[in-house]
Amino acid sequence: MPKRATTPENADDGRVSTGDPVIELRGATKRFRSSGGGVHTAVRDLNMTVRAGEFVAVVGPTGCGKSTTLSLVSGLEPASEGGALVHGRPVEGIPDGVGYMFQNDAVLPWRTVLDNVATGPRYRGTGKREARERARDWVARVGLEGFEGYYPHQLSGGMRKRVALAQTLVNEPSVLLMDEPFSALDVQTRGLMQDELLRLWSGSGAAVVFVTHDLEEALVLADRVVVMTAGPATIKGTFAVPLERPRDAEEVRLTAEFLDIYREVWESLREEVQITRERGAGHAA
Repeated sequence: MPKRATTPENADDGRVSTGDPVIELRGATKRFRSSGGGVHTAVRDLNMTVRAGEFVAVVGPTGCGKSTTLSLVSGLEPASEGGALVHGRPVEGIPDGVGYMFQNDAVLPWRTVLDNVATGPRYRGTGKREARERARDWVARVGLEGFEGYYPHQLSGGMRKRVALAQTLVNEPSVLLMDEPFSALDVQTRGLMQDELLRLWSGSGAAVVFVTHDLEEALVLADRVVVMTAGPATIKGTFAVPLERPRDAEEVRLTAEFLDIYREVWESLREEVQITRERGAGHAA
């Protein structure tokens, strides 16, 4: 089978060509002071765009700077060089319309499911009654109707993830940043949550950047997969995912098209994983 063309390093393939980019990284580099007084470069010269309604997954070897990339877009970290734009405006602080779902649940243990989901609208100035009505709607959308009065400790891991998803989506973000949100779940529950995410995101118009260490997950969810190099990370290539939507997270994995694109992306990613392993072995020695 002939290989599909991938983009060169630090370039976008422009698969979704209509409309202005919602998210842009322009030569973004991030450096941190190390504990020994030196400087550690986490990511360098990142160039990436994501348009409205586009789902982009970011994969790369462990510790390469995938989460740092999200921090630059969200405004949690300023760029050392270059920068990020959201809706055409330079990121200087947390932009309006950004939702962020972390690897660890951000649910408040002393609040019920309903009050956890209502927290975001209340923080944004929505009245208590309206906030709770919106929260009740989203609790039902994520399949937790009847659990509104439960506390987080009374829920399974998958149910807490549904609460976290409702917390994020109740604010109707135009930009959705997700940092390995399902990595702690068992395989079956992860598949269910992937289906839930696709169902709830579909038609929302939100631009999504989803960081994951799981290549299968990236391909199940995304329109494009961005492969990052071993640290200090830059973008090695971008791969279009030629799988029709809507997708079933379990069934799509069994198709010949899925296996073809998996082999292609893994060929690129494997090189970077090997570099990271060799570096680790060298330090251990």
